Amino acid sequence: MIENYIRNLFTLEGKVALVTGGGRGIGQVIARELARCGADIAIFSRSGAPETVKIIQGEGGRALDILADVTDEAQVASGIAQIIEHYGHLDIVINNAGVCYHKDIFEASVEEWRQCLEINLTGEYIVCREAARAMIDGNIAGSIINIASVSGHVVNIPQCQAAYNASKAGVIHMTKSLAIELVDKNIRVNSISPGYVATPMATDPAFVEPELLAAWQPLFPMHRMAKPEELCGAILWLCSKSAGYTTGADIIIDGGYGVI
Repeated sequence: MIENYIRNLFTLEGKVALVTGGGRGIGQVIARELARCGADIAIFSRSGAPETVKIIQGEGGRALDILADVTDEAQVASGIAQIIEHYGHLDIVINNAGVCYHKDIFEASVEEWRQCLEINLTGEYIVCREAARAMIDGNIAGSIINIASVSGHVVNIPQCQAAYNASKAGVIHMTKSLAIELVDKNIRVNSISPGYVATPMATDPAFVEPELLAAWQPLFPMHRMAKPEELCGAILWLCSKSAGYTTGADIIIDGGYGVI
């Protein structure tokens, strides 16, 4: 009886979910977990996501790999049209694609500033807009979840990343604004703000200077980074009908990093 009750609250069976940036890292884990809860998956990425598709299909799920740059309005609209053609509808969006530069105001170029805001903020806005169109056209009670960051709430140290921080702060307030715009359309819009997550982009010396990794470690109240899977409980809840009265929320998942 308990098992059936929990399943009924959180199942995503019959739902179709789009995950942007789902070819690796956090996006790949999110796509896999959504599929495990019964959702059919579509992935947007600029270079393809064959590994994610293989993982999901290997576990009995369904996944669609779509080449799409979230900053390109035409590609996003075309990609969502492919989802509708393939699955018939779109219920859930996880706006995960993003980029970060660890450069101070004098080192970072204006082009890098623009690229960070274009991908992290404008790209999420475009996906929200086009997905909302499809949800409204399909009379879908939709759930859009934007991936923000604890960096939208606090200034990380010691690295300098003003562009990233500004973009993620923008995502949080955009989420609240779109939640109100779309509430009468039966579309919920929320965000999560992760802290440091143990993916190659945050732990591999090829992407992050060893000096930064060493400086970050003493700052974690829980003495470690998050596992990508530890973001998924909040995401799955926000996708499910048990979160039916939640919109405009931002859930911080940072192990206490932003509290101190």
